[in-house]
Amino acid sequence: MSRARKPDWLKTRPPSGERFTDIKASLRERDLNTVCEEANCPNLGECWSGRDGPGTATFMLMGERCSRGCNFCDVETGGMDALDPDEPEQVADAVADIGLDYVVLTSVDRDDLPDQGAGHFAETIRAIKRRDPSVLVECLIPDFRGEERLVQKIIDAEPDVLAHNIETVDRLQWPVRDRRAGYEQSLSVLRQADRESDVHTKTSLMLGVGEYAHEVYQTLSDLRQVGVDVVTLGQYLQPSRSHLEVSEYVHPDAFETWRRVAEEELGFLYCASGPMVRSSYRAGELFVEAVLEDGDVDAARERARSG
Repeated sequence: MSRARKPDWLKTRPPSGERFTDIKASLRERDLNTVCEEANCPNLGECWSGRDGPGTATFMLMGERCSRGCNFCDVETGGMDALDPDEPEQVADAVADIGLDYVVLTSVDRDDLPDQGAGHFAETIRAIKRRDPSVLVECLIPDFRGEERLVQKIIDAEPDVLAHNIETVDRLQWPVRDRRAGYEQSLSVLRQADRESDVHTKTSLMLGVGEYAHEVYQTLSDLRQVGVDVVTLGQYLQPSRSHLEVSEYVHPDAFETWRRVAEEELGFLYCASGPMVRSSYRAGELFVEAVLEDGDVDAARERARSG
């Protein structure tokens, strides 16, 4: 079966520019992975090239192969490598070399490890902060199978933003996500992050996988109830013919409606919502950076939306 033709609003420009080249060279020199490349993010060119700032790269820790097999994700599954003990310092070196003041860390799932990689993740946060305490660190973490002691390891490392993606509505957790993931399990991670720390919490939701409007509303309500501050909504794009098919290409107007619902009705501090929005998205990072600087939510929203 041929894949449906993408609408015009999903077209992107290929990555280019000196900044893009510099970031890629720094990453290759240290043999580091980014989710930007591994997941074929459509915003790679925009984020790496930057505009007025230094650009953004989302570092993917613990290898380029995942222990889980989610049907939406382009990261390869199985064949796990041993952890590189030098990776935390290598990431800290790259952050300094590139000149980032806001860093996003994420990782593959490592169900094969005794602590599922939580300690390695936490050490990377600390390595960056040791080098420059002023760097803001956002951590997009796995669910660690809902084990609170492992989530606490990340919280104790004191990131500035703690994110975990719920991905889709309750009914569609399977077949969208690996069966080891789950709606309530993800909510419990976000609830713990809000309860045990002062960091801003963040999550992401894909549209276009077969969800109904009332399910999106319920999911947003559930997320707000567990204390999530920032939410991003974006269009699911099928990475290959072997992945989950797109159910619908959601119109930009619908994304704008969800943004207003999230911010004006449900009370999220910020919602980045649009077809090309992804969980690690420059607008969301600009908002968090601005709100951490002066606490003015309205000014932070304006800064994020003006780019």
